[in-house]
Amino acid sequence: MNPKKITVIGGGIVGLATAFRLGQTFPDAEVIVLEKEKSVGQHQSGNNSGVLHAGIYYKPGSTKARLAVRGIRQMIEFCRENSIDHEICGKLVVATEEEELPRLNDLFDRGRKNGLSGLEMLRIEQMREIEPHVAGIAAIRVPEEGIVDYRGVCAALAKQIRGRVLTNAKVTHLQKTTDGWVATTTAGDFESDVLINCAGLQCDRVSKLAGLKPELRIVPFRGEYYKIKPERQHLVRNLIYPVPDPKFPFLGVHFTRLIHGGIEAGPNAVLAFAREGYRKRDISVRDLFDALTYPGLWAFLKKYPKLCFNEMRRSFSKNLFCASLQRLVPEIRTTDLEPGGAGVRAQALYPTGEMVQDFHIQRLGNSIHVLNAPSPGATASLAIGEEIVKQLNVN
Repeated sequence: MNPKKITVIGGGIVGLATAFRLGQTFPDAEVIVLEKEKSVGQHQSGNNSGVLHAGIYYKPGSTKARLAVRGIRQMIEFCRENSIDHEICGKLVVATEEEELPRLNDLFDRGRKNGLSGLEMLRIEQMREIEPHVAGIAAIRVPEEGIVDYRGVCAALAKQIRGRVLTNAKVTHLQKTTDGWVATTTAGDFESDVLINCAGLQCDRVSKLAGLKPELRIVPFRGEYYKIKPERQHLVRNLIYPVPDPKFPFLGVHFTRLIHGGIEAGPNAVLAFAREGYRKRDISVRDLFDALTYPGLWAFLKKYPKLCFNEMRRSFSKNLFCASLQRLVPEIRTTDLEPGGAGVRAQALYPTGEMVQDFHIQRLGNSIHVLNAPSPGATASLAIGEEIVKQLNVN
């Protein structure tokens, strides 16, 4: 395929990286990015911890694993070339109980199978050379992981796209034509040969406008964070993560050093009452109705009742939140925590209540839809863009 005009819907990091890759592959094509907000990277891309994920958690052979490993190396190279703040500081994945050791060993094997370099299994004394205040009985050191300014990445991508990035352009209608598409937006109509849907929190709705009937739906989960007060930030040097429990769908609270200073602790995961609801009081009637009338949400709640209840309790209890953090760093106290930010994860759920674990990219004719790209979507964004280009080149 050699398109002359390409429309990318969504000015988050995945949409921008895709437009960037499209311009590299099709230099003669006219690429336009349509973003409904007043500037790019306003949602998932700009409301996360800024971690560069190397790919230790993901199932070997999965799209996530493949694109995370490739993507982190591409992202680091892009940051170096464009003088974007980033640091490869490494991460500890910590087992705090004996029953977690088999899962820690499995993670180590998974990381090696995924192609990660320099992984180390550490004993207690080795862990504490890296993180003196950490608890636990063993850990994996992941030296390739780091932190980055994703807002800076978005700004740099937007400047380098061979085309236009149009903000305040919310897509309200998509019309299939004989040769392509017409996107009707709040900024006018735009014709193209190819349509790429990278709308993140709104991607399932955009796909429906294009005539796709996805079996999944986006259900928004808000992740809430605390920050460690400056005088106690010495308790955490870089990144400290727990061993994930395969019985539960969320990773668990952890500690992250931020690229512009400070230590973030969290997140929990609770149902957001708005797809772009970063505060507890943010409510969208439409979004809430969509979530509560979706059988997949109720199946999910039925499958994980204890988890969901505990996450909600922790959302309203600083003491419970602190107790979760103390499993990793026992010296943390409730008085050390002050309110931090929040992000909303666009999590795709099947009607059965199963979370869509892998990246999900679906093609319909001359349109491609990114329907699930949660973490490590930002890290892998340049590799996701490459993947989309490959799909376009398959007739």
